[in-house]
Order: sequence, then C-alpha cells, then structure tokens
Amino acid sequence: MSILLDIVCNTQLTLFPALEQELAAPLGEKGELFVQVVELSRPERFIRRFEWSGIGCPRKWRLPMLLAFIAQAVWNMPTRRYLLDRLGYDRTLRRLCGWEQASDVPSESTFSRAFAEFAAGDLPQSIHEAMIQQHLGEKLVGHISRDSTAIESREKAAPKPKKEPKPKRKRGRPKKSDPPVAPAPPTRVELQGGRSLEENLADLPAACDSGAKKNSQGVNQYWRGYKLHIDAADSEIPVSAILTSASLHDTQAAIPLAQMTAQRVVNLYDLMDRGYCSQTIEAYSQRLGHVPIIEPKARAGQPAPEMAPARRTRYRERTTVERVNSDLKDSHGGRTVRVR
Repeated sequence: MSILLDIVCNTQLTLFPALEQELAAPLGEKGELFVQVVELSRPERFIRRFEWSGIGCPRKWRLPMLLAFIAQAVWNMPTRRYLLDRLGYDRTLRRLCGWEQASDVPSESTFSRAFAEFAAGDLPQSIHEAMIQQHLGEKLVGHISRDSTAIESREKAAPKPKKEPKPKRKRGRPKKSDPPVAPAPPTRVELQGGRSLEENLADLPAACDSGAKKNSQGVNQYWRGYKLHIDAADSEIPVSAILTSASLHDTQAAIPLAQMTAQRVVNLYDLMDRGYCSQTIEAYSQRLGHVPIIEPKARAGQPAPEMAPARRTRYRERTTVERVNSDLKDSHGGRTVRVR
C-alpha cells in the first residue's frame, strides 16, 4: 500500500496548492477526492478511441464528459440533470472537468450518448483493471472477500423465459423394457471451471429482473434491477466486479470473479459467506492456490459445523466487502441508478 500512500501524499503536497492557485478557489474535501481519483486512474489514457477521428460530423470532446461522470460519483449526485445544473453554476467543478464557460457544457442528450458509448466500450472496466494492476499487481494480497449487493433500477424487468416441462415419471420401479434415464446435465457452476473467463462472462444473464437475497440481519430483501458481485482486497479496495441479473445466485458468479481476480492480483485466502457453500467453488479456489474459508451451512436438519478458531478469526475480515458495498451505495450513487 506504500505506492498508493506516496501518490496521495505527493498529490496533497504539490498538486492541490497548484490547482487552488490556478482556480483561485479552494477545492474542498470532495474536490480533493475528485483530483485524487483522476490522478490515480488517469482516464485520459483510455479515452482516445472515443474521441472524434476527423471522419464525419465533429462531436463534443469526450474527456470532459468522462471527468464529469467521475465527479457525479464522487459528489454522489443523484441524477444527470443535477450534474448539469451543478456544472452550470459551480465554476470550480466546471474548470476541473475542462470547461471554461457554462455555455461550453454539452446538452443532456450528448451526455447520454457519451454514457452509452462508454458503457458499450467497457471503458469503466478498462480503467479499473489498469488501476488495480498498476498499484496492486506486484503486491501480495492477504484476503479476498467475496459478496454481492442489490442494485435497484427503474428499468422494466425482462420477461423470464418459459421453462420446458419435465417429463413425467411413473411411480414405482421402472420396467426392464423402459429406456434408461438420462443423467442430469452439468450445472453452470460445474461447467465454469473448465471454461475461460470470457466464456463464463458471456454465459451469465445481465438483463434487468427481480431478485431476492438475505441481508446481513437474515431478512429477505426483494428488489427489481441487478446484482453487483464484488471481490474486495484488504483496506477495502474493490479488485473485481461483475454486474448480473438480480435473480442470479451468488454461486454462479463466484468462479468468474475468482478468474478475474487471479488475472489482476495474487492473494492467499478467499473469504465467502454461506451463500457460496459449494464443493465445486471450494475446489476451484484450491486449484488457484488459495485457501478457501467459507462459512459452513446447516444441511439435512443438522446444525452447521463449527469453524476452527483460526479460520473464524480470518473469516471476520470478510466484513471488508460489506463496507465496500455500503460505501458504494451510500456515497457514490449505488442507490440512484436511473439509466439502463
């Protein structure tokens, strides 16, 4: 973590005073956080493919709009309209994004088109992956904590496909003349271990639908929208994230998350709650050279077995990912998703 600390300290000592002198205004707490995020992520390295290349009708510069989207998350602005209003009267924020005059700020429809381009081109994922590999790629991560959180949306839920009816089976012992019963096909989790990350991600449903999940208090939570699956390292740093349909069970995203995380960092322990209790997931974690610590689940009316004291102590580190989920939703717009 010394690399991140050095960058933050250097930013505070040199960049903040220079910016405040140039802007002739104090940055404030959120302004300093915005500058730190931009300095760490360096989004200008990834935006070139979205800029106008000289062919066709000229269009607005995309980099300031990307910085504005980052500002919307940093200041936890609930809507795009709120962001545009803020850019209209906040001269400091407007200049941090790259516009001198309020008239230079593009229209709401231009922002929407840019947002769609960034989403289709996986721009946020590319920036996040580069940040993790640059600042954590050469570090040894102790614990990776895995969990999911509900992302509510106003989007209409997609209709669920109709399931094929199961063939009816006669009661009693089958006759010798009856054809043998076909074995059950392998589940998605069983197939994931032999496939690449790209194949597994393509197989996960991503449409808006309805979901249910027990929260940390053991109460069922129902919502319409999506589910965000996160792998978080120590110090509450999200390493990998996958957005799926709300109805997808946590176990079906565990192996793709493990594959994605293994490409970015080296870790020792995989911490998961009882929702990930699966021999297939545990075996895949061991295959990666990790020590899986999964909270045991009660089965067949029997109480859940007790965890060893040392494993229980390490398992308490799993609250890291819960704090990441809470911060994302409380401070960076996770509760106010208003676009598809």
